[in-house]
Amino acid sequence: MTTAVLVLAALLAAACIVLLGRRARRMSPHQRAVRDVLDAADALEDRLRTARAEIEAVAGEAQEDPVGEALREMLRQRLWLRDHGADASPKQLADVREAIDAARHRIDHQLARIEEARAPRA
Repeated sequence: MTTAVLVLAALLAAACIVLLGRRARRMSPHQRAVRDVLDAADALEDRLRTARAEIEAVAGEAQEDPVGEALREMLRQRLWLRDHGADASPKQLADVREAIDAARHRIDHQLARIEEARAPRA
């Protein structure tokens, strides 16, 4: 009985993978670009939440909230994408994606600096 359930689960998983692959291939380049921007925004939002937790762990709750400002900027970009994404040019989508990637790199750099500051000095 257990083997049959495992085989059925494997077949179901394989069918899902095939169907998702077909759907991804049917996406237009524009749809892929919008999806990529949204995926990048999700990744940045995760990094920003991590950064906020790290900063608060090191410095306590600060009066200034640079992470909060970055999260608000992400919200503005998501709203722009919602309102204009369907009509956005490939260049506009690429620019938004580049801005998101640059922000994520800046946050990664800041997190690395925090980690260095936390490391015990030998």
